[in-house]
Amino acid sequence: MASGSLSRRSVLAGAGVAAGGLLTGPGRLCAAPSEKLGVGFIGGGGIANSHLGAMLGQADCRVLAVADPKKAARDSFAARINKHYGNTDAKTYVDFRELLARPDIDAVLICTPDNWHALQTIHAARAGKHIYSEKPFAKTVAEGRAMVETIQRQGVVFQHGTQQRSDRLFRQACELVRNGRIGQLEEVHVSAPGGRQGGNGTLVPVPDTIDYDLWLGPAPWHPYSNARVETGHWYYMQDYSQGGFISGWGIHHVDIAQWGLGTELTGPVEIEGTGVFPTDGLCDTPITWRVVYKFADGVPIRFTSHEDGPVGVTFKGSKGSVWVTRGAWRVEPEALGREPLGANDTRLYHSPEHHRNWIDCIKTGAETICPPEVGHRSQTICALSDIAIRLGRKLRWDAKTERCVDDETANRLLSRALREPWTL
Repeated sequence: MASGSLSRRSVLAGAGVAAGGLLTGPGRLCAAPSEKLGVGFIGGGGIANSHLGAMLGQADCRVLAVADPKKAARDSFAARINKHYGNTDAKTYVDFRELLARPDIDAVLICTPDNWHALQTIHAARAGKHIYSEKPFAKTVAEGRAMVETIQRQGVVFQHGTQQRSDRLFRQACELVRNGRIGQLEEVHVSAPGGRQGGNGTLVPVPDTIDYDLWLGPAPWHPYSNARVETGHWYYMQDYSQGGFISGWGIHHVDIAQWGLGTELTGPVEIEGTGVFPTDGLCDTPITWRVVYKFADGVPIRFTSHEDGPVGVTFKGSKGSVWVTRGAWRVEPEALGREPLGANDTRLYHSPEHHRNWIDCIKTGAETICPPEVGHRSQTICALSDIAIRLGRKLRWDAKTERCVDDETANRLLSRALREPWTL
């Protein structure tokens, strides 16, 4: 189905309360504890398949459908669902709006390229669906704010895919920092995998197995090439991901830095940085970068690609330090990591598993461990990093107004024009 073939009016008209659901707010569907949640996937590629296993393992959920403009992705995804349940019931859709129109789908996982996250989240929220959306939160600051406002207005439960908050080591590291175990915080270093160059732009005919117009969605029009769509190079193209892996991967550790600092609902006051850009191919986002930002308390945070240190987050204090990454941490001196927290110490949100936390919050109406405002603020830092690098100057940021101070050129980069007919 072509991208403009379903009107928003028709989608919303078809999006009702699922059987057994309880309407607890504008558009909010909270299933009764005894009911299974009907789940749909928007996007059926590699990252979606990594989530599918987790969702198929939830006894109180049933995965019903997948939407993807690529035939191979949606067909193989549906086949995996059907194999698990032992039937042929899984439905496939080209256009995600058809999936959202189903009244038996209570919740969706959005696993599409970054340029789609905002629009699909907003459409899903307006259709009354609970949402788990992959990182990064949005492509631009303006899109992120629109997402937050729509989610809050519709009252749906949202989980952002920065799943490290549901990892014990990251939580414990942040608790050490928040409770002053490493002393007065002096510096934070965030390091993420760098970008890449390349991407052969040789033009080829659009395969008849993809709705290319829908794949592009709100992104600018370009002639079709395999490197743009099939090889994963889109991660490193500015049309689809602001700053490439600055956002696409870096947001994981930026988010943990925010958690440890206790600044997850605000932002820095200044930011500056440099980067090295590709010299050939379709990729056009930084390969390496070094960014420094400061919050009002003056603590500097360095955000770099992995060439400048091990991937992870390092909190350095007057009494010691803690470095944490996926599956490992290091506390110096070691004794600081062995001492248990006291009864009066700060304890952070405990989520043993990210998908389960989302499902439990859908059923209780509680806030998830990665709610929309938190996701938006972390992604804002990533977006500002890219803007500062591209402009080559220090930015002063007002986190309340979400504007750069006295810099209208930078402010113009906080949003983007969407390709017709798409609008926020």
